Amino acid sequence: MRIEKADPDIAKGWYVGPWNSDLSISLGFANEGVDEPHLHRQMTEIYFMARGSVQMRVEQETVTLVQDDVIIIAPGEAHTFLASSPDHFHFVIQTPGLQGDAAKADKVLVSRSRLGL
Repeated sequence: MRIEKADPDIAKGWYVGPWNSDLSISLGFANEGVDEPHLHRQMTEIYFMARGSVQMRVEQETVTLVQDDVIIIAPGEAHTFLASSPDHFHFVIQTPGLQGDAAKADKVLVSRSRLGL
């Protein structure tokens, strides 16, 4: 058994992944939506809203997620967070879990115009 705890003093962090376990996924959290338009070449991201609400932009569509909603972002889909409520908290699963240079190469920053912003 292993127990990990979120650090409430940081906006975004990671619990476990291939860098510290034998898991083939990465599991993280955020207490705010970070506005950084990007896509992943091979990772799928699964966001689960545990508390609050958030507005996301996925390609040309703005979606609002609330507590208990899940959104799955496929590889190649550009996305970013636009706004989040003060009580926002979400979990994110990335699969496959990548580390080091592979994780850096998988994330591609995109222009706001790609998202219609």
